[in-house]
Amino acid sequence: MTLLHNSTRTRRRRLAVGTAAAGLLAALLTAGPVSATPDPGDSAATSKSVSRGAAAEAKAAIAAGEIPGQDEIVHSDNIEHLTNIPKDALPGTNSDLAFQGTYAFAGNYDGFRIFDISNPKAPKTVAQVLCPGSQNDVSVSGNLLFLSTDSSRSDNSCASTTQPATEKSSWEGMKVFDISDKRNPKYVAAVETACGSHTHTLVPEKKNVYIYVSSYSPSATFPDCQPPHDGISVIKVPRKAPQQAAVVNFPVLFPGEGPDGGGNPGGPTNPGVSKTTGCHDITVLPSKDLAAGACMGDGILFSIKDPERPKVIDRVQDNVNFAFWHSATFNQKANKVVFTDELGGGGAATCNATVGPNRGADGIYDVVGKGDRRKLVFKSYFKIPRHQADTENCVAHNGSLIPVKGKDLMVQAWYQGGVSVWDFTDSAKPKEIGYFERGPLTTDTLQVGGSWSAYYYNGYIYSNDIAKGFDVLKINDRRTDPAKWVRLGELNTQTQPDYFD
Repeated sequence: MTLLHNSTRTRRRRLAVGTAAAGLLAALLTAGPVSATPDPGDSAATSKSVSRGAAAEAKAAIAAGEIPGQDEIVHSDNIEHLTNIPKDALPGTNSDLAFQGTYAFAGNYDGFRIFDISNPKAPKTVAQVLCPGSQNDVSVSGNLLFLSTDSSRSDNSCASTTQPATEKSSWEGMKVFDISDKRNPKYVAAVETACGSHTHTLVPEKKNVYIYVSSYSPSATFPDCQPPHDGISVIKVPRKAPQQAAVVNFPVLFPGEGPDGGGNPGGPTNPGVSKTTGCHDITVLPSKDLAAGACMGDGILFSIKDPERPKVIDRVQDNVNFAFWHSATFNQKANKVVFTDELGGGGAATCNATVGPNRGADGIYDVVGKGDRRKLVFKSYFKIPRHQADTENCVAHNGSLIPVKGKDLMVQAWYQGGVSVWDFTDSAKPKEIGYFERGPLTTDTLQVGGSWSAYYYNGYIYSNDIAKGFDVLKINDRRTDPAKWVRLGELNTQTQPDYFD
């Protein structure tokens, strides 16, 4: 492979500066952390050897200025790196982010961390809660925080240990915390769900919060995760009595006969494509009663007029360039959906000339028609235009809209490909307008790292880096500047708000 830089975009080099958080308060609920291992569909925590040739190419590309130096920070002129807060009491893999008021909630495979971001240039740690269980996908609503567990545990406590999924007593599912006191979160409820909870999505209402639980990979040997696992668990959480949270439905999204249901069969029928055995991630747009599901081998559009009984409207596949439908993002008008393909599960080097621009990328789909007759129509792919080394895991991952009226702008994490800001106002001609990235973690092995989630919230971009910690960025660009005036009281990116209501 030949490592190239984009000839129209020069990478400006700046050395990384780490800013330590002041006033750390650890609300550690249990004894020391256990090591966490990511599950299929996301990154692998262990280093992978690369060939001598690939290692030599990485070093040569750094020397030639084609990629940043090891751990070096580079960014476009319109991106400013304000600060980085390294990991502290929770050493595991950093994962998703949620926001409420002047707080950011950062998931980690060993628990979650709460930051006071009232001064985005100097976030302060408010609490660090130890509660191991990958992925620890996190979201918040009112006084409640929700945490996904998608690794088989000995029980539902924060003191649990790993235990095989083949044992009936093993537990996976959703945990609920009371965060009315941000400095002292309290664990109040747990709900076991079939095949655990890889990710989850909130559909909040006044009296209740509904949770759509995405999980997959069933096995006849798993007592609590039997095939066909062709739907999602729906949990109802009464706000005033969260301890009564319970599964109220398991809607089948891929009906079909036989032990595998009706989703994408994967290989050998569709070589290189994941077999659909559930969903990886769902994004809802409550203002439009719509949801989009990224479900391994399928992308779906469905109605959530009745949140307990979601109804599929349309379903699409891409058996040429999509390997694993990972996540989805609506534009504000709900006439487009951006789906991501997590080729290589987040643990592979796919941002290179060998893989090319159409795989491990975003797929942009227009939503055409009305009501239950709406269809998803493919328009184009988008992938970052900056090649990465073969020692860098890089693929499309979690992002959010940047709210500007009349424009479709998005910020997105690309693991070691960094953070990309891009414009898909023209569905057929998307383009990058800004970026931030670090050089490879290593030049002789593929060590998993980089930005897991990058979201725009109240004027700033927040990124949770798997290895390096919590980054705060600011974009200064006439195209995105109007978004600075949009203020939210809460943001769970998979529960997309109506930014202009």
